[in-house]
Amino acid sequence: MKSSAADRLFSRPAAVASCVGFILIGMVQSLYGPVIPGLRHEFGLSPSAAALGLSLHFTGGVAGVLAFNAVHSRISNRALLAWSYGLMAAGAAGFALAPNWPLALAAAFLGGLGFGGIDYGLNQLFAVGFGDRSTAMLNVLNAHFGIGAVLGPAIVAWLGPDGYPYAFGACAVLAAVLVAAGSSGVRTRVSDAPPASAAAPTASRALGLSRVLVGFLVLYILNVAVEAGVGGWEPTHLETVGYTATVAASATSLYWLMMTAGRFLVVPITMRHAPERILAVCAAGMTVCLLLTLVKGVAPVAYAGVGLFIAPVFPTGLAWLNSALPQARRAGAWVIAASNVGGVAAPPLLGVGIEASGIHAVPWLLTVLSGASLLATLRLIRLTRRSAS
Repeated sequence: MKSSAADRLFSRPAAVASCVGFILIGMVQSLYGPVIPGLRHEFGLSPSAAALGLSLHFTGGVAGVLAFNAVHSRISNRALLAWSYGLMAAGAAGFALAPNWPLALAAAFLGGLGFGGIDYGLNQLFAVGFGDRSTAMLNVLNAHFGIGAVLGPAIVAWLGPDGYPYAFGACAVLAAVLVAAGSSGVRTRVSDAPPASAAAPTASRALGLSRVLVGFLVLYILNVAVEAGVGGWEPTHLETVGYTATVAASATSLYWLMMTAGRFLVVPITMRHAPERILAVCAAGMTVCLLLTLVKGVAPVAYAGVGLFIAPVFPTGLAWLNSALPQARRAGAWVIAASNVGGVAAPPLLGVGIEASGIHAVPWLLTVLSGASLLATLRLIRLTRRSAS
């Protein structure tokens, strides 16, 4: 069903500001890795200690998603976004100015809370805020995260790792501007009330709906595991099979760029095809591409193909979730939190498998995860059809 402009949650300027907000959170998340040499020099840290900044950021992200989900029914959409941007501004400024490492870690967690609020809030509101264009707009929104993720390392390359306070300071200023600009033009209502027929499902239907939610959690964990696994282990695998470090790094950058491009490219497709069909094609496509990474001559291109196919999964899955579980308006928070947990857990768990099997096993391990994601997608299609009947 089409929605009129009056029914939409976002004015056009607010939608643009939201895309800028996703550029912001993409930049902040992507800064922590490249600035590790500067952090080690400034605070005298070991590599593992310096990496705690990103870990605290992700921990704060999970906490932020769950916390803002818990209070969303009691505060307006504008308040949710304003508080989230405010926390991001405070966290980024605190990280830039922290005189010691414990305070820097506290600031990373604080900024992570804001990150989680922005990630949850905008994804949730875009999923319901644009009528039949919500799937397309979710892909556009999340594509801007990729733009930010590319800009962050570029800024560090320009400033140098020791210039990290300026990079985080710039993010703090942008977040402060968005406290007002990013929330004005957003309607204050929380969400539409669920249909009366959906308010009190039968016991058997409730069980079916809970299985659907679990299915989405599994799907998101598996997909983020593949996403993070490729991003973390692609360069090592390519170097192991004979590519130079420069080629391996460039191929990894191409993977992330294809993730950004894929979200823009899928927009017209979302206007003609159902989200579940798009996700099934994506899962099959990335599984085939991961199998092709076993062939040395095409491995870099195959990894780029994985980025292209996995790109629509996160935003398109949220649109599918919203249509499959309209009674559970906050279900999106759980899958977004699960995606953050998957991003933290997947690389080290894959590392355990790689230690046991060798670097050459990377494509096989990732293919197993992707194949499981394809099976989870097909299972979800059956579950959602059964729940809808």
